[in-house]
Amino acid sequence: MPKISNIAAFFDFDETLIDINTSKVGFRWLYDNKMLTKGYLIKVIIMNFLYKTKLISEKRMADSLMTFYKNKELSYFEAQADGFYQDLIKHHYAPNILKILSDHKKKGHIIVIVSGSIRYYLEPVAKDLGIDHLVCTELEIGQDGLLTGKPIGQVCIGNYKKELTLKLVNELDIDLKNSYAYGDNQADIPFLKLVGNPVVVSPTPTLRKVAQKNNWTILNYR
Repeated sequence: MPKISNIAAFFDFDETLIDINTSKVGFRWLYDNKMLTKGYLIKVIIMNFLYKTKLISEKRMADSLMTFYKNKELSYFEAQADGFYQDLIKHHYAPNILKILSDHKKKGHIIVIVSGSIRYYLEPVAKDLGIDHLVCTELEIGQDGLLTGKPIGQVCIGNYKKELTLKLVNELDIDLKNSYAYGDNQADIPFLKLVGNPVVVSPTPTLRKVAQKNNWTILNYR
């Protein structure tokens, strides 16, 4: 359907548009396919403990997880992405939020997924749902053609998520005052504050308090 306005609906992905965190599913898939080394698993356990006890930031945690990709070929993961989506992700869409996305499409709104997830496994999502734009984490490729284990720029979380969203807003001349954003975590607050219609979905306790204080709409998955 042709876009009839410059109003957008921005959707976080993990635990917003779907009811799970894809990194947990992804780790299980990698483990089952014997792609995780013992050293990396130990590193993840330690970093996860430090993050949960608030000794490191979400950005530090995310950057640490990205090292898994170092010296690997992006094409391998791209080739697996559709199967990963069909088998492990597609049946986890949150019914209530999926209906809202459909309603936005019917109104001719620009539909955008804004996520810390990596582009290769969001592309099947975008194709299946008819998403107009992806704002997400991009993997850096070195001169040797292999992944460096680092993102291009930063992982798409927190203030950087806001910055990347604003870049698309400026490119498309999006009307933020009348646009919508959906998120589940306090890390989404800078992103949610961009729009005139912020909505929180099954939020964390911290985000719920912020939403209640600011009279933001609070939704559940179903």
